[in-house]
Amino acid sequence: MRAAVRVPALALLIYFLLVLLWISRIFEWPWRRPISSRITQIACRGSLAILGLSIQAIGKPMKSNGAVVSNHSSWIDIFALNALQRITFVSKSEVASWFGIGILAKSTGTLFIKRDRKYAKNQRDVFLDRLSAGDRLLFFPEGTSSDGQRVLPFNSTLFAAFFDETIRNDIRIQPVTVTYHAPPQEDPRYYSWWGDMGFASHFFSVVGGPPGGRVDIVFHDPVLVRDFEGRKQLASHCHSLIKCGLRLSNR
Repeated sequence: MRAAVRVPALALLIYFLLVLLWISRIFEWPWRRPISSRITQIACRGSLAILGLSIQAIGKPMKSNGAVVSNHSSWIDIFALNALQRITFVSKSEVASWFGIGILAKSTGTLFIKRDRKYAKNQRDVFLDRLSAGDRLLFFPEGTSSDGQRVLPFNSTLFAAFFDETIRNDIRIQPVTVTYHAPPQEDPRYYSWWGDMGFASHFFSVVGGPPGGRVDIVFHDPVLVRDFEGRKQLASHCHSLIKCGLRLSNR
């Protein structure tokens, strides 16, 4: 019964706002999109409400250009992280072909990359172009999703671009912790999508599930890249803050 009501509601909200987003792009510069980014936020907040998920922000998103790094445990992260800030997601190239999610990702300007070392230089150049244009990038250093009860080790490769001499003195990185709290009587991992779980089955489980869930977004203090010796030290610092945030949110 819940799914029968929520699925059409989600479809109407998202695709109606997508049409508005595409129209707004006509009047915006490619990487400075004040109108379409606001439409994206409205769509994401509305989608969370339809799913019965409240959202709580702790701290504030940074205003300067740079990057945001977060833990990753669900496809819902896209909605939760977009709901509170103007960001550009960095995602593995496979996501572009996923049914439903791929269309949404492309429409909101997601930057798709191939997670392969031989493409590292190209990824670095793309990052520099976006950052120099004032984009605020968001990526998941874990490289995959977890069960939401832990933070997987970080891959430091994507942090390398921030140490380019042309930007390292000015760029900030903001670690962000995302924590889901299941509805009453449900498994703590209720909203997490990881391992070999099928997308369709998890999607309909959440869409048809009970209300009363909550997602906490903890915005840690941004750090200056120039204060770190290299990418591994920066990745380790961000990992520690995000891990601490998850532990505190789960108390």
